[in-house]
Amino acid sequence: MAPELLAPPAPLLDIRGLDIQFRGAHGPIQAVRGLDLQIQRGETLALVGESGCGKSTTALSILRLLAPGATLRGNILFDGRDILAMAPAALRALRGRDIAMVFQEPMTSLNPVHSIGAQIVETLRQHEPLSAAAARRRAVELLDLVRIPEPQRRLGDFPHHLSGGQRQRVMIAMAMACRPRLLVADEPTTALDVTVQAQILELLDGLRREFDMALLLITHDLGLVAQWADRVAVMYGGEKVEEAATAQLFAAPGHAYTRGLLGASLHGGRELHYTAERLPEIRVATDAATRERRFTLHRPVAPARRAAPAANTALLSVQELRTSYATRAGGVVHAVDGVSFDIAPGETLGLVGESGCGKSTLSRTLLRLLDPDSGRIVLDGTDIAALDARALKPWRPRIQMVFQDPYASLNPRRSVFDILDSVLRVHGVAQREERRQRIAAMLERVGLPADAAARYPNEFSGGQRQRIGIARALIVRPALVVLDEPVSALDVSVQAQILNLLVELKEDFGLSYLFISHDLSVVRYFADRVLVMHQGRIVESGSHEDIWQRPQHAYTRSLIAAVPGAQQRRAA
Repeated sequence: MAPELLAPPAPLLDIRGLDIQFRGAHGPIQAVRGLDLQIQRGETLALVGESGCGKSTTALSILRLLAPGATLRGNILFDGRDILAMAPAALRALRGRDIAMVFQEPMTSLNPVHSIGAQIVETLRQHEPLSAAAARRRAVELLDLVRIPEPQRRLGDFPHHLSGGQRQRVMIAMAMACRPRLLVADEPTTALDVTVQAQILELLDGLRREFDMALLLITHDLGLVAQWADRVAVMYGGEKVEEAATAQLFAAPGHAYTRGLLGASLHGGRELHYTAERLPEIRVATDAATRERRFTLHRPVAPARRAAPAANTALLSVQELRTSYATRAGGVVHAVDGVSFDIAPGETLGLVGESGCGKSTLSRTLLRLLDPDSGRIVLDGTDIAALDARALKPWRPRIQMVFQDPYASLNPRRSVFDILDSVLRVHGVAQREERRQRIAAMLERVGLPADAAARYPNEFSGGQRQRIGIARALIVRPALVVLDEPVSALDVSVQAQILNLLVELKEDFGLSYLFISHDLSVVRYFADRVLVMHQGRIVESGSHEDIWQRPQHAYTRSLIAAVPGAQQRRAA
């Protein structure tokens, strides 16, 4: 038979017309609508979209792991068998053996009261006729496969003994225990540093090749998609809006929403900076009659760049700062070890480094939430490191902080008005009417609706909660704001909105920023100067252009090399 007449191979996974509904307080909630999706053997398909679009719901439906109240219609065919029609015994045999899943947060997915070895052995013995000793030997091999050092010794470790990257490797080892034919990876690198992220994706890709395994990669990080996926499916509002080969989608996206995601993404090697242009924001309008959605891109206009601050002026001057803490084993960790730098008025200073390098300890020391061992923190000419609690209080409004997780840092039992009102009262704003006016003005300025003051944190999206955190920091009119990973937990389009907002607020209020992040692409866009921190020390500093184009330190070069899009994907 001529090659052109051969039928294409049947997909390993074939999702047809999938509809998923959940029971809501006010009626059914349509989570996924009419989804068609196919994955071939040995292929990596990326499923992308923002939070709430249906990505994770789709992933859980493949293994029938949705809550009992979910209603599924359509077909999920795996190697020709409909998973939705399987009996419980057949499902149990399928899970972990033929289809396995790596979840987003390994700390909550691993059992904290069992060793990692026991958990891998349990997975093996569930699906294979192995003795306890044989399963243990296989567990050592699996830990070695995912590059856990000294695997024999680490079998007895518990999840809390491991780093985030190591816990994710253990999850992958458990998923690969029975050599599945399909691996579903749901946001497997969201909380990981850029170098660990690169290692995990390289590991998954290597396992895919070695075992001819299909990989469904669920992510909102388009940089990862560009580097690791063969095809891409884009979801919005429970529906697939576009699907194409990766190179084709990035070169010529067909849907307005896809173009918006690509425009808002800072990955892929684009040399953008806030002083030259703002990030595009996706605007969605729904026709009241037809319920059809229209997507448009809005790019705020970048104002004229202000003159650079004089080199001899410093709003904050940190000199030989040291902060340490004792470990349970009786040792001492020098988290901040002789750090010195200046921040000028109106400047954004970026601080990058991996988890554990001392970034967060440094930020908390600057705010005097931690006491330094030695060194100076000179704010507006006064060394606040030397002040006691009473003398420090008048200085606290001058330096404020926006935290990484806006939900954890907001009191869920207090309304937004009460949260902001208490900040003003603590800092001496006695008149209630003045407080009310300042709260209303600040909420409007950060782009929250008029009724936001009366609502509670759980009634807002992640991006809106971060706006509340920004409002709380700015309402006392600080000169310097420390931004500790303020966009790392946000979707790409929401990230663009928050970064644009921070730039506008900086211009409006004359702010200086210390912007802390492990995402070099974001720092490249947002910072004027950059510090690179490693093991408690500043190993390199320079302008955002110099750090990216002419890195001097080997550690800086390794961070940049690990950024998605910084180098071409390895040839197959």
